[in-house]
Amino acid sequence: MATSTAPVESKTPGRSQPSTIALIAHDNKKQDMVEWARFNLTTLQRFHLLATGTTGGLLEKELGLSIEKLRSGPLGGDQQIGAKIVEGGIDLVVFFWDPLEPHPHDVDVKALLRIAVVYDIPMACNKSSADLMISSPLMKAPGFREATYPS
Repeated sequence: MATSTAPVESKTPGRSQPSTIALIAHDNKKQDMVEWARFNLTTLQRFHLLATGTTGGLLEKELGLSIEKLRSGPLGGDQQIGAKIVEGGIDLVVFFWDPLEPHPHDVDVKALLRIAVVYDIPMACNKSSADLMISSPLMKAPGFREATYPS
């Protein structure tokens, strides 16, 4: 089956294309993120990617992806991604967080998880859920969120 290399349009009303995926990984999950991104490299190249600073830098270095890097998570990067969700600037969050380790910015992590739910933004928290979401036909359907769940 041939895969398209065309950019994927944003699902957010009034947003320009391509769709934006936010990538975040806690320290113990960064290798999982690299492995997942390597496996999905061709697909990821069709999206606008943004990431917290350390995760984005690692993905650029390891895979050569073009990524808009924000601050590191503990230095406000999680909050920056939350703000972009509120502004309608993110279509999917891939956040490999580590539930077994304490984090000094745990409040920010919880706020990001909360804001993604409040704004109905799909969020994958492990490789399996990320694979299901990024390969879903809905990722290619313009306007699927507002068509399915009108406000």
